[in-house]
Amino acid sequence: MSDFVASPWTTSTTVRAYPLAVRDASLGTAVGLMARSLPYALARFGVLMVASLVTLIWLVVMLGGGAWLSTHIAGIFGLVWIVGWALLASFLWGTAVRYLLHLIECGHVAVLTELIMHGRIANGDSSMFVHGRRLVTQRFAEINILFGLHALIRGIVQSVHNTLDYTAEMLPVPGLESLANLVSRVLSAATRYLDKVIFSYNLARTGTDPWTTSREGLVYYAQNAKPVLKTAIWCVVLEWILVVLLWIALLVPAALITLALPHSMRESGGLATVLIAFLLVGPLRAAFVRPLFLIMMMVRFHASAEGQPINPEWDAQLASVSSQFSSLGADAAAAMGRSRWARFG
Repeated sequence: MSDFVASPWTTSTTVRAYPLAVRDASLGTAVGLMARSLPYALARFGVLMVASLVTLIWLVVMLGGGAWLSTHIAGIFGLVWIVGWALLASFLWGTAVRYLLHLIECGHVAVLTELIMHGRIANGDSSMFVHGRRLVTQRFAEINILFGLHALIRGIVQSVHNTLDYTAEMLPVPGLESLANLVSRVLSAATRYLDKVIFSYNLARTGTDPWTTSREGLVYYAQNAKPVLKTAIWCVVLEWILVVLLWIALLVPAALITLALPHSMRESGGLATVLIAFLLVGPLRAAFVRPLFLIMMMVRFHASAEGQPINPEWDAQLASVSSQFSSLGADAAAAMGRSRWARFG
C-alpha cells in the first residue's frame, strides 16, 4: 500500500499565487505571443516537413520494394518487406521524431509560460531554445520523465471529462442529443491541449516538486472546468475552420500551377501539386494553428486560477473518480526511483 496522502489540503484557503502579465485569452493575444516565440513554431514546422518528405520516400520504397519482390520472387517476401518497413517506420516515429517534437514543445510551453507570467523572455545572451530547455530541466531532473507525466495527466483529464456533466449547460438549446454528442467529441479532442496547460502551471509554480504541482494543476482545472472547457470548445471549432481555410488556400496556387501546365502534363502535374498541398497542411496545422489555441487555453487557465483558493473537496472528488489521480504521488515516486514518496506538508 502507498503512504500517499489522499488530500494535501485540509482547508479551502490555500492559494497558489504567481505573477501574471497576460490575462486576455483572445486569439489576437495568442497571435502576439506566438510571434514572440516564433523560432519554436518554425523549428516544429521544419521537423514535421522533413518527416513528411522522408515518409513519402519511405512509402515509395516500402510499396515499390514490396511490389517488386511479390512479382519477381514470391508474394510472401513482398508482404514481409512491407510489414518490416512499416514496423520500422512506426518505431522511428514513436522514438526519434516524437522525442524531438516533445523537446521542442516542452521548450515552447516553458517560454510561453514565462511570457504569460512576466511579459518577457529573460534569456540573456542564450538562444531561446537553450533558455527553454533550461527552464524545463530546472523543474525536472530528466526530460524523459515528462513523457510519463503527460500520459498520466491526459488519462486523469479524460476521467474528469467522463464525470463532469457540463455538456447540457454549454448547449444553446437544451434537448439536442446529437449536438450534445458533438460537444462531447469536441471536449475529447480538447484533451490534447490540457496536459500542456497543466505542464505550464507546473513551470509557473517554482519551489515545489513537479508531482505536487501537477496535482494542484489538475484540481485547479476541475475547479475551473466550465470556463476552460468553453474556451476549449471554441478553440477546437476554430481550429477546424482555420484548417479548412488553410487547405483551400493551399489548393488555390496548386490549381493555378496546374492550369499553367500543358494539357498533356495536367493530370500528373495536378496530382503532384495536390500532394504537395496535402504534405504542407499537416505541418502548418501542427506548427502554427494548434499552438495558437494552446496559448489561448494556457492564458484562460492561468487567469481563471489567479488568486483562487484550492478546494480540498475537488481533490477528494478527483481521487474518487480517477485511480490515476489518487496514486499520482506513488507513480511519481516509482518514476523518480525513490523508495518512498514524501508526504505533503
